[in-house]
Amino acid sequence: MHERAGTVAQPHDLIDPQAVVSAYYDLEPDVTNPDQKVIFGTSGHRGSSLDAAFNEAHIVAITQAIVEYRTAQGYDGPLYIGRDTHVLSHPAWQTALEVLTAAGVDVEIDSRESYTPTPSVSLAILNANGAPGQLRTTGPGLADGIVVTPSHNPPRDGGFKYNPPHGGPADSDATGWIAERANEILASGWRSVPRTITSALLDHPRVHKFDYLANYVDQLDSIIDIDAIRDAHIRIGADPLGGASVDYWAAIAERYDLDLTVVNPEVDPTWKFMTLDWDGKIRMDCSSPYAMASLRGAMTPDAKGETPYDIATGNDADSDRHGIVTPDGLMNPNHYLAVAIEYLFTHRPGWNADAGVGKTLVSSSLIDRVVASIGRRLVEVPVGFKYFVPGLLTGEVGFGGEESAGASFLRKDGSVWTTDKDGLIMALLASEILAVTGRSPSQLHRDQVERFGASAYARIDAPASKEQKARLAQLSPEDVTATELAGEPIVSKLVRAPGNDAPIGGLKVVTQDAWFAARPSGTEDVYKIYAESFKGEDHLHEVQAEAKKVVDAALG
Repeated sequence: MHERAGTVAQPHDLIDPQAVVSAYYDLEPDVTNPDQKVIFGTSGHRGSSLDAAFNEAHIVAITQAIVEYRTAQGYDGPLYIGRDTHVLSHPAWQTALEVLTAAGVDVEIDSRESYTPTPSVSLAILNANGAPGQLRTTGPGLADGIVVTPSHNPPRDGGFKYNPPHGGPADSDATGWIAERANEILASGWRSVPRTITSALLDHPRVHKFDYLANYVDQLDSIIDIDAIRDAHIRIGADPLGGASVDYWAAIAERYDLDLTVVNPEVDPTWKFMTLDWDGKIRMDCSSPYAMASLRGAMTPDAKGETPYDIATGNDADSDRHGIVTPDGLMNPNHYLAVAIEYLFTHRPGWNADAGVGKTLVSSSLIDRVVASIGRRLVEVPVGFKYFVPGLLTGEVGFGGEESAGASFLRKDGSVWTTDKDGLIMALLASEILAVTGRSPSQLHRDQVERFGASAYARIDAPASKEQKARLAQLSPEDVTATELAGEPIVSKLVRAPGNDAPIGGLKVVTQDAWFAARPSGTEDVYKIYAESFKGEDHLHEVQAEAKKVVDAALG
């Protein structure tokens, strides 16, 4: 824990935006250096221009690879492109436009030439392809998209994501092909890729203006009971954390006449107003109590015991994550997911009675207990929101959520909304819950604890070499010889997800009252241990300690 975690950033913590942008154009990656190649993780390619990991060369190569991929797949409709508020997002967005227009792709940019949250791009793609009524994912004229964002990463980073016609994150087959082709282009000469180089790029005949904000805001009442929020006079404080949702929250307040205050409308590429995260870095993680310290402070009760807002919320830079603050404090993401699930599946009569509940296998088992209590089917998948896409498209999954505070769910009539994470609807849902039930999400969580038990949950890292990480990703259940974990018999050893039989890229070990999951890090020489116990903090520490022993023994 950094000594200044939770305190406002100081001048020496801030980036020099001009230096970051200059490095984007001036530095060229070394294709023989693995750290400077194109690598698509669960949320696209990320890196910093200062490390020669996110530069003009990367974006030219990735965009050209996407052009070739969409051509091979027969996607010949418009491409919807958005960007967040990171300083590298604008130059990368412009580079992508140069490549796309030169390739003859019709591109839909924000009509305000401003920031675009990830969920609004997903919604635009789905609407263009006929959703929610007549969604098409095959045939001519299909639209797809790109979001230029590194999500909640520090200000020095950039990110680039591809969303195919289903509107959600691309699957591994697509990202693997795109990354491999992009690296070939880097190696063979990225400067030969055709580009439209002109000061009038935005007036190019292939560039079209699309009102992402109005398209998104005008449809919100199809998924959220906004009338209930307004009629109950819920006081909302929405903090964009300097991200792409800043104008959206103001528009939502005006469009639906809500008592909603944009707590901090400032956008600054240094994020100088942020409080430092646990490790002393500026990180727009709305699930972190340290990054959310300012908003938590704003909810401090006055002398009369009253808070300025009934519900306060935060979003990350591209608005695909949510943080929920009640008068009780910042909610643990797992706790809010469990409350949201129980509320939605008991207050959405228009949903398919057979619709399941999607969770990642590193999310809390509290969700399992809640889902069982309401008689719904649990769909447990590996880490990655892409695994929820098929179910959300068909309505077979009513809700998909990740422990890292990312989720989306269906419209009130049971049709698809977005197939990417949507931090705005999850934030608004907290106010709907309060308006309809008269109880805050944190109060409802306490009710769940009384019924299902209290859990202790944490994630830690353990050192691992590249070879050990590769071995961890390929483990089989037979590699685990232990029969007990922290005093309880092991009831299952998983290397494939129960919900879709997809490999989890690691290991999950489960007992009656506890579990751990181990996954290799994609960026560091460590593996991540997620663990939970319904027998208290001391038992959780036992689980974590024994998890290391179990994994070390399995790795040899």
